[in-house]
Amino acid sequence: MAAQAAAPVITNITMVGATPQFAVQSDLGITNQIQYCANLSRNNWVVLTNVVVAHSPYWFVDVTAPPASQRFYRVAALAAGPPPPSGMALIPAGSFTMGDSLDGESDAIPTVTVNVSAFYMDTNLVNRTLWQQVYQWATTNGYSFDHAGAAQGADHPVYTNSWYDVVKWCNARSEMEGLVPAYYTNAAQTVVYRTGQVDVASAWVNWSAGYRLPTEAEWEKAARGGASGHRFPWSDADTINWNRANYYGCVGCYSYDLNLTNGVNPAFTGEGSPYTSPVGSFPANGYGLFDMAGNLWEWCWDWYDYAYYNSSPGSDPRGPVSSPYGDRVLRGGSFSDGASSVRCANRSYTFPSDPVVERVIGFRCVRGS
Repeated sequence: MAAQAAAPVITNITMVGATPQFAVQSDLGITNQIQYCANLSRNNWVVLTNVVVAHSPYWFVDVTAPPASQRFYRVAALAAGPPPPSGMALIPAGSFTMGDSLDGESDAIPTVTVNVSAFYMDTNLVNRTLWQQVYQWATTNGYSFDHAGAAQGADHPVYTNSWYDVVKWCNARSEMEGLVPAYYTNAAQTVVYRTGQVDVASAWVNWSAGYRLPTEAEWEKAARGGASGHRFPWSDADTINWNRANYYGCVGCYSYDLNLTNGVNPAFTGEGSPYTSPVGSFPANGYGLFDMAGNLWEWCWDWYDYAYYNSSPGSDPRGPVSSPYGDRVLRGGSFSDGASSVRCANRSYTFPSDPVVERVIGFRCVRGS
C-alpha cells in the first residue's frame, strides 16, 4: 500500500470509558485503512476497517477494543491505482474472516479465514434504468428471459427476476459493452448462455471475464467493507436503526435493533409495497458500497449448502457443486426482513427458478480487476 502526497495523520486519541477513539486528518476522496496491533515489537498489524474519506478530520471509534487491552493504531492511504469501471468499486485482494462470530448462526459457523482475489463490484443494486438498458438490448440480440423485471421507480432496485434471468443479464451487459461474457453452457466455453434455464457449472464460467454474480465469499468480503468481526456493513457500531438501512424494525426482537417502532421503514412507504428505497439512500460502507444490508436480497453465484463452511477452500471459494435441495444463495436481507437477516454473515437461499412473487430479491454485478 502506498501513501498519497499528504499521508493521513491520527490526532486527539482519547478514551470514552473503555473505548478508544481518535481523529484522522486526511485528504478527501481517498480510502484510509485503519489498523491496530497489540505488540509493536511483533509488527503484526490487523485491519480494522477501510474508510472512504468524505470529510476531514473525521472520528474513528474502536468498538472492537476489549477493556484494558493495549492497542496501537496507524492509518494509511490505500494506493489509488487505475480508476474502477463506472459505477463500481474495487474490492482489494486479501483475507477476511467469513462467518458469524457474534451471533453463532448455525450455517455460518465455523468461521473460516478466506482469501479472495481483487474484483470490482457495483456500488449499488442494479436499478430499473440500468436493467432496462441492458434488457432491451438483450431481447433484440438473441437473449430470452423468464421475467421482464419490475421496480418502484427508475432509481429503485429491480426485482422479480430469477437467478437464470440475472445470470443471462450479466452476459448481455458484457456483450453490450464489448466485453467477453462470463457464463457458458459447456465446459469448452464455446456457447454463450443466452436462453433457457441452465444450471451453469463452475467450469463453464470464465471467472476473469465480463460481468457476473458475486460468489458468496466475494459478497461477504465486500459487505464487511474491510472491517473485521462486525455484525453489519458499518464498523462504528454493531447496532442498527432506520438511519442505517431499509429493513423491518422489531422492538424487543434483537438487542442490536435500536428502532423504537415496529414495521417497515416509514420513509419508503409512499409508493406502496414493495417498500424499496432508491439505491444509495444510506451511507456507504468502507468500500463505498450501498445497501449491503437491507433493501433487497441479492442473488449470489453459489449453490446453497448448510454445511459448506466445514469444507470450504481457503482461497476464492465458489461454493459446492450442487445444493441438497436445489437452492442458490441469497445475501443481505430486504425491506421486509428483521435485523437478524440483514447482518453480514446471514445466509439465505431459494430456487434459482423462483419467480420471486414476494418481490424481495435483486442483485448487483462484479467484474475481475
